[in-house]
Amino acid sequence: MPESDEVDAARYRPLLFSIAYGMTGSVGDAEDIVQDAFLGLTRARRAGTTIIDLKAYLTTAVTRLGINHLRSARVRREAYVGDWLPEPVVVPADRPGPAEHAELADSLSMAFLVLMEALSPVERAVFMLREVFGYGYPDVARAIGKTEPNRRQIFARARQRIASGTQRHDGEPPAARRAEGEELARRFFEAAAGGDLDALLDMLAPDVVLQSDGGGKTLAIGRPLYGRETVSQLLVYLLRRGRIIGASLRLAWVNGRPGAVLYDGGERVISVVELDVAGGLVQTIHSVVNPDKLGHLGPVSEAALLPGKG
Repeated sequence: MPESDEVDAARYRPLLFSIAYGMTGSVGDAEDIVQDAFLGLTRARRAGTTIIDLKAYLTTAVTRLGINHLRSARVRREAYVGDWLPEPVVVPADRPGPAEHAELADSLSMAFLVLMEALSPVERAVFMLREVFGYGYPDVARAIGKTEPNRRQIFARARQRIASGTQRHDGEPPAARRAEGEELARRFFEAAAGGDLDALLDMLAPDVVLQSDGGGKTLAIGRPLYGRETVSQLLVYLLRRGRIIGASLRLAWVNGRPGAVLYDGGERVISVVELDVAGGLVQTIHSVVNPDKLGHLGPVSEAALLPGKG
């Protein structure tokens, strides 16, 4: 592929990664899908194929590769131990802008991706392209290989299935949400680390939910916890235990939401926490402790591993 074509294709990589990640919930799988799409483009160029719309070609390739991946992964997802959460996409809090390899839309929070798990692979692809990335009906139909009326029916069905659980922030500018989230996260983790239960209770919604993904390999809660008293007590206990092993927290943006990464004394990743904030309160807390979902962030700690899972 000529150098100019490579440059043109490379500028779509963040978008392609975001589509693949939104479909799979996996950083590694998304990167593999994008790479496969670029390899397919190279083969097509070498075969003499004329590609008029490069963005449409790559989007279609990534979408169809994502659908095939989801179909093959469905059995593994059904056998997953405990709550499933997506692999976190993490940006340090002091780095402005999106992740270096992903321009994640605001909708790709962990809560949103968990809701998407209820959809079939094709429904997920249609909903991602239309609802998250704003593709028109004809473009979506072309990407998934179905007619436009058929695609409209799929979208309507998918939207109905997940609309009740989708969290919106209508009327609140993104900059305001970010500022609110940063400040609340800072106070939240300071209170948790300091064991200040009263301060934590003031920042948690009455019906706050804590979900943790350990994949059956780490010390993690096996089912969601509800209520601010229960959640705040567990958070204080976990961070107190973390201090004993020399752990430290660093604020970060996780899937477009405020959060933090927990490291052990050797600078190895223990877990990633994402906070869903609305109305000035933490509504949901997602904690990823499964070591298989943290390796892309650096060396992973063994501090939380269950015996025999190392």
